[in-house]
Amino acid sequence: MQLEPSFELKDLIGRNFTCSCGKTHSVVLENVEIGPGAVDSLSGIIEKRGCRSVYIVCDPVTLDIEARSVQKAVSLPGVSASLHVLTNLGFDEKTIGELVFSAPVDADLLIAVGTGSINDMCRFVAYKLHIPYFIVATGAPMDGFAASIAVMNINDLKTTVGARSPVAVIGDTNVLKNAPMSMTAAGVGDMLGKYSSLNDWKLASIINNEYYCPTVAAIMGNCLCDVMEDVRRVKARDPDVAGGVLRCLILSGVTMGMVGNSRPASGCEHHMSHFWETILHQRGIAPAYHGVQVAVGTVLTLKLAEFFRGARPDFDRAREAARSYDKAEWESSIRRVYGPAAQGVADMENEADKNGTEGRLARIDSIEAHWDEICRTLSELPAAEDIISVLKELGSPCLPCQIGIDDALLKQTFMFCKEMRARYTLLQAAWDLDVLDEYSDKVIAWVKTQTI
Repeated sequence: MQLEPSFELKDLIGRNFTCSCGKTHSVVLENVEIGPGAVDSLSGIIEKRGCRSVYIVCDPVTLDIEARSVQKAVSLPGVSASLHVLTNLGFDEKTIGELVFSAPVDADLLIAVGTGSINDMCRFVAYKLHIPYFIVATGAPMDGFAASIAVMNINDLKTTVGARSPVAVIGDTNVLKNAPMSMTAAGVGDMLGKYSSLNDWKLASIINNEYYCPTVAAIMGNCLCDVMEDVRRVKARDPDVAGGVLRCLILSGVTMGMVGNSRPASGCEHHMSHFWETILHQRGIAPAYHGVQVAVGTVLTLKLAEFFRGARPDFDRAREAARSYDKAEWESSIRRVYGPAAQGVADMENEADKNGTEGRLARIDSIEAHWDEICRTLSELPAAEDIISVLKELGSPCLPCQIGIDDALLKQTFMFCKEMRARYTLLQAAWDLDVLDEYSDKVIAWVKTQTI
């Protein structure tokens, strides 16, 4: 059947759709239960699936919030419910080892109780154990609930790996509404990042002829509009609003699964977040919530977009810069900035060659040929100040200094965070045109004029 952008989450789960983009989109997610007492729905879902050995994973915080209720709900006749409380909270190789070691040998279902990092670890372990995976959300701080990828610390680098999409996502709105406001604000911040990610996806389509699905982009855009309509009611702790935020975050993950990558929901604003997490982790500093970082990154990328479209570039200068690219000098900078994580970045560049002269020259030609279309696309973005206003109303950080990013790290972010992924974004376009150094200085100067 033909997929229409007005379809909501309930119309998409567990179905395949033939799309006007020429692809068939599949949605692995089969069950979404969001409402008061939603955890009670687990018994029926598990009974229908015929599960016999359920492996429940939580951390010391989510143990009392929801994990014990989950264990009670799935303790059915003939069903073994094993509850494990994580002790390795680095969300890295040690955590993976603990999860695999603690899993019952006959586990046929893994249920993660929590939010971001727990879910990333569990979706990866479920993938490795070849068992299905459920999520019981205790808050709504990020958009990875329905994703088919996981982000974790591997060899000191924030890395995206293949994983398993959940079969079911459960959200008790009585629990969600009582989550820390900072957590819910982070979820809103992650959604605000879709302004940037959808723009990056469109730019990649225009400049690189990358696959782009207008229908999926419209679904994500409509979802973003829904969040913006309710954003000023978030602080009232309305359970329906809390459930709505979770629903949109789930849909964000669904759209990633529909196109087979994170394009609809992750762009250079996420690369900023991953860069900060990588560097702060090396410094022994706990980063802010992922969604909070994404929101701050979105503010920065929106202001960069304003400068980018503000003046026609000197394309001849950009071509000279491309021809004078020195990979050895680039690698030296990467080792200085990324430290222990540098080898992973260098290996990715060796494989992708996204900075190579030939590809860069071709992109410069494409940018010049499509400059007017690119400017029209960028002009559709909201102003950075508008996002700041929303974040301030939520009481959420909106500037880098509020999340531990000083001027030196901020400059490095603009110049080097694009190396986190081999994916075309506004930052790569600015680098291609040899304006990233200049425009990042302008953004940093603008940041200093903003009041907290």
